[in-house]
Amino acid sequence: MAHTVVPEAEAILDKEFPVLDKGFVRLVDYMGGDQRIVQAARVSYGEGTKSYRQDAALIDYLLRNEHTSPFEQVVLTFHTKMPVFVARQWVRHRTARLNEISGRYSVMKDEFYVPAGGDIALQSTDNKQGRQDDAVPEADQERFQQLFRDGQARAYDEYSRMLDDGIARELARINLPLSLYTEWYWQIDLHNLFRFLKLRMDAHAQKEIRAYANAMLDIAKTVCPAACAAFETHQLGSVRLSAAERAAVDALLRATLADASEGDALEQRIRRSGEAAGLSGKAVDRFADKLLRGIDG
Repeated sequence: MAHTVVPEAEAILDKEFPVLDKGFVRLVDYMGGDQRIVQAARVSYGEGTKSYRQDAALIDYLLRNEHTSPFEQVVLTFHTKMPVFVARQWVRHRTARLNEISGRYSVMKDEFYVPAGGDIALQSTDNKQGRQDDAVPEADQERFQQLFRDGQARAYDEYSRMLDDGIARELARINLPLSLYTEWYWQIDLHNLFRFLKLRMDAHAQKEIRAYANAMLDIAKTVCPAACAAFETHQLGSVRLSAAERAAVDALLRATLADASEGDALEQRIRRSGEAAGLSGKAVDRFADKLLRGIDG
């Protein structure tokens, strides 16, 4: 299997893509691309790469049917700079390999995240871990931003004074706030990157980590555009129903379509709804089959 070189990815290697006020994401290295996925998928019966259209169709089929092992053949290494609170959410994804800057060995930089005024909002009344959609009034935004800056400056000044007094770096760092910027190298295969992106691009994820996830998807598209297109079609924004929820959907369809006495009429209604949502060809067939299977069952 030949080494895979993707010109679009080569063109952005080591380029910094800014995120938040002082952060960034950059692609350090990659192994494989769309070609590697199809090579791995076809190795079982000895057929290599075909046309781009055929390869893209195979990749779409693999992702749609959750045949994930070929996607693990693609590996991306990112260098990212983010606030500590973002890193602590990020590190929950334990299927990657990372190496983070150490405050025991290095003097941490005087760099902290201050939210943009429009991102400062009150606690949500119906989401215990999130903020409201609307920002606080403009008159209050600068006041809160200054509170962030004052606390950060005070903490870093105390950190610096302890270092000047000879206190060990591993102790001096412990009062630094979560807004401090940290950096790491993060390596992950494409299958698990898609799992990360699905969760961290979701509207329920904190806005700051969503910004990093969006940047990483844009970078991944240069490495494997067909795989990323399949991800956006079949996984990003999709939902999974429990058995009880599926039964509820089936009951709703029966009630809504009760006046369609003929099976063909029911199927045509489902097909039209799929087409209205932008589905076409075999995608409409699959959509109708999924719904009719549940109703008929």
